[in-house]
Amino acid sequence: MPEIRIAPATEVPWPDVEQTMTGGGDGSTCWCQWFMLTRKEFDACGRDERAAMLRSEIQSADASPGLVAYVDGSPAGWARVGPRLLQPALGRSRIVKGSDESRDDTSVWAVTCFVVRKEHRGKGLLKRLATAAVEHAVAHGARVIEAYPVDTEARETSDNELYHGTVKMFRDAGFREVARPSETRAVMALDVSRRRPAA
Repeated sequence: MPEIRIAPATEVPWPDVEQTMTGGGDGSTCWCQWFMLTRKEFDACGRDERAAMLRSEIQSADASPGLVAYVDGSPAGWARVGPRLLQPALGRSRIVKGSDESRDDTSVWAVTCFVVRKEHRGKGLLKRLATAAVEHAVAHGARVIEAYPVDTEARETSDNELYHGTVKMFRDAGFREVARPSETRAVMALDVSRRRPAA
């Protein structure tokens, strides 16, 4: 069995974050900036600029905006998790349509992106990262955590399309479906208010 460890991106070397982003999929193109920028801003900057934006965000963050998964000590995966309000393009996206939560509520967190290097797929990293993302959000005061996964039971999807996770994965983690913006996309939520750390 491989040893899997997950750490906040703020606590790992930047080259480890780079490695998670460059092993397949859209990580090396997007650098997890899709929900941080307007479409015009996103299209106006290149990969190197987006990478620099993520690095700057990690370096200046109080609560890490992402988690890094290691398999046997090698950087293997990434998940973005943070207050929904701090992912500004998310509030304008159709994938959140039907959410029960106010768009201005800073206690609503969102798990929006996963990247897993090709050689580490099929090892359960998405599920482990999702569980760790919930723990991370709870530790930093989240009341509700949302996710916007793909329903792989509604239609067949490629590995690269799973960067939002799957409905089954989040359902198994205790999330409930609150909306269905499209046939294959769900809004899922987990109320963690009883798990919030004491003030």
